[in-house]
Amino acid sequence: MSKQTGRYVAAAVAMLALLVLAPFFFAAGLMAPGWAVVVLCAVWVALFVLGVVWFRRRPLWTLPLPVVALVVWWGGLSAGEALLGWTA
Repeated sequence: MSKQTGRYVAAAVAMLALLVLAPFFFAAGLMAPGWAVVVLCAVWVALFVLGVVWFRRRPLWTLPLPVVALVVWWGGLSAGEALLGWTA
């Protein structure tokens, strides 16, 4: 496997991980109000589009995207629960 192929395989795994996180963002309505779900979903879509663009230009830049998505989802729901009183 060439170095370039390895980069694309790693980027594909990162994009798949981002897809695995999608249901968590779309199901956030079980705890968060509608406006927060819209914001979370918009963030996920923006990260996915960014990943698609980076996949072609700089595949290794896609690697932190699932981590960023997880931090945004977890942090957003945790902050909403602690500061805004969201409950499940």
